[in-house]
Amino acid sequence: MANSIKDQQDILSKLNIHQLHPMQEEAISVIENNTNTILLSPTGTGKTLAFLLPIISRLDPEIDDVQALIVVPSRELAIQIEQVVRNMGTGFKVNAVYGGRTMAKDKIELKHTPAILIGTPGRILDHFANERFSKTNIKSLILDEFDKSLESGFEFEMRGILEELPHINKRVLTSATSGVEIPGFVRLDKPVTINYLKEKKALKLEIKTVISPTRNKAQTLLDLINHLGNEQGIIFCNVKETITFLSKFLTTNKISHACFSGGMEQNDRDRALIKFRNGTSQLLIATDLAARGIDIPELKVIIHFELPSAVEEFTHRNGRTARVNTKGTAYVMRWEKEDFPEFIKNPNRANISEKPQRKPQYWETLFISGGRKDKISKGDIAGLFFKQGGINKDQLGAIELKQDCAFVAVPLTIAHTLVDKLNNSRLKKKKVRISII
Repeated sequence: MANSIKDQQDILSKLNIHQLHPMQEEAISVIENNTNTILLSPTGTGKTLAFLLPIISRLDPEIDDVQALIVVPSRELAIQIEQVVRNMGTGFKVNAVYGGRTMAKDKIELKHTPAILIGTPGRILDHFANERFSKTNIKSLILDEFDKSLESGFEFEMRGILEELPHINKRVLTSATSGVEIPGFVRLDKPVTINYLKEKKALKLEIKTVISPTRNKAQTLLDLINHLGNEQGIIFCNVKETITFLSKFLTTNKISHACFSGGMEQNDRDRALIKFRNGTSQLLIATDLAARGIDIPELKVIIHFELPSAVEEFTHRNGRTARVNTKGTAYVMRWEKEDFPEFIKNPNRANISEKPQRKPQYWETLFISGGRKDKISKGDIAGLFFKQGGINKDQLGAIELKQDCAFVAVPLTIAHTLVDKLNNSRLKKKKVRISII
């Protein structure tokens, strides 16, 4: 499987990656040669691949039990890692389990035991308590974004999980922040620490302040958005009530956006990210849940509409821009009578008087009621839209294929026409519903 240089190159080719970064190369070597590893590196620098490659190389294809457990603090991060493993094409089965989806679905998937299990603490502990699979062969443990997983709110679940894993001989803890105290029950004896947090040069991330003359910063936000033109970005808020307020305000002003918070249903969160990824939504209004562990494109801009309470959240929010080799700007909005937290040091004041010509929303997202389980491929979907829909390649945007459905970006101006033409069409042997979401 993935236990040779050749296999590693095959995996990288499938992921369309030409070369590993220095952090990834060092992490792979350290993880392979040490029992306990702490990997500290900014968001977006490829930590997932850095721990997956050496962990997958340890898997035994002859063992039908779970061999590697990856514990994550959010559903989105579980889904993202699961997709990365699938895209690697190693032949090892992987499943993600998390709150917010039916337990029945978990039970069906776990009947065919995966070699790699990814999950949130509460759901993993539930499966452990009900003995839905053997834990005897779980030898590798990864705590991704461990600073979140080991917070006090998760401590009971994390302690319960670790007590059930006596045979662990490889531990990897990752984070984009440092200084987190690791509890004794993790049994992280003499870890080797790889720290690339200082590699994120200050010149890559520019922090600018935007001053609002009123406590209600909505109009100043609109001025900033108009200054940015059609640039995509995330607007960070502290509470979902602010998200609701801003969503109504941006809708009134015809600014395309999606909302993302922990209070939303999982399907709604998934669709919000899909519409943001494919360009239907210019902006994502989100809580700190979007600061890490979600699959979105590289961004040049993020906006702190509400100031975070701690430096860790500020760091993670900013990690959504200026990733790897790109530059980015974090705009910090504040009322003119509001004080900055101590951790925001002397930001430059932004000049937002310039107003580029804004282009109207171009893309709309269509839902298709068929997916991988129906043997439908992206090529099948593209063929349907080209042949029966009569569109050209430039009019077909991103296609996202899920297990039981798919999403397609098409020009807003022809979205309703395509629905009328293609609804109840056949893809492979399945008649599919097509609608606008």
